[in-house]
Amino acid sequence: MTTLPANGLELAYDSFGAPNDPAILLIAGLGTQMLRWTVPFCRSLAAEGFRVIRFDNRDSGGSTHFSQRGTPDLGALVATLMAGQRPQVPYSLHDMARDALGLLDALAIERAHVVGRSMGGMIAQLLASEHPGRVLSLTSIMSSTGNPALPQTAPELMAMLMHPAPDPAVDEAAYLAHSLAFARRIAGSAQPFDEAAQRELILEERRRAGGTGGLSRQIAAIAATGDLRPRLATIRAPALIIHGADDPLILPACGEDSAASIPGAELLLVEGMGHDLPPAHYPLVSAAIVRNARRA
Repeated sequence: MTTLPANGLELAYDSFGAPNDPAILLIAGLGTQMLRWTVPFCRSLAAEGFRVIRFDNRDSGGSTHFSQRGTPDLGALVATLMAGQRPQVPYSLHDMARDALGLLDALAIERAHVVGRSMGGMIAQLLASEHPGRVLSLTSIMSSTGNPALPQTAPELMAMLMHPAPDPAVDEAAYLAHSLAFARRIAGSAQPFDEAAQRELILEERRRAGGTGGLSRQIAAIAATGDLRPRLATIRAPALIIHGADDPLILPACGEDSAASIPGAELLLVEGMGHDLPPAHYPLVSAAIVRNARRA
């Protein structure tokens, strides 16, 4: 892992493949780290002739954290939005998109294929709409448009997401149990839930964690950014929307809305895929990303 200054922050990243190959930039999701783009998945893309770059978003992993900004009151945030007002938040998804652009600048990459998952998909959509000269192709995975009319996550699952995790420094077993329960709940049906692999991932992310409150600040960033559809209509890069048919967190209708909002976008609904990307789906997903990149 290396860190580089980007957009006034320090961003942690690593890369796979030859430095001069066309770049694929992988953007992580809400409250997670670049580790969710696993080494085997990154290598599968690099083997197709790409330089694959993954990084920690702000407020995650080895990148700059905003703990000094405090933890947003999400209840007050919702009330402000319901009143039709714009809430004050530490940062928005627009800022996070500028982070990704800053990383490309720091790496002297003029244009890249951009791939995002979940919140990272929304960041990728913003990059493609606001900086079209920098984005060769767009792949948005398990993400959404922010359209308020879309079906919402089940209340019990949203409660699991929003409920503060136990402090791992105080009770690591309780922290693991909480995190594993959520991972199991959002997993798809294509293969049995791999508890051992999830446990290892959760502990590795914990070892790399550098601050507190990042999840809440990123949730606030999503909420404050709002509906992306007017921007998505301006995207001209080849676009692919990948969504799990089993996704209980960001429902398949959200992926369908993304595809409908981007001119010429292709939609790939993956049977048995939830709000995760387990090894069983690597061949299909990586091949689809490569195919979309080559449309450019």
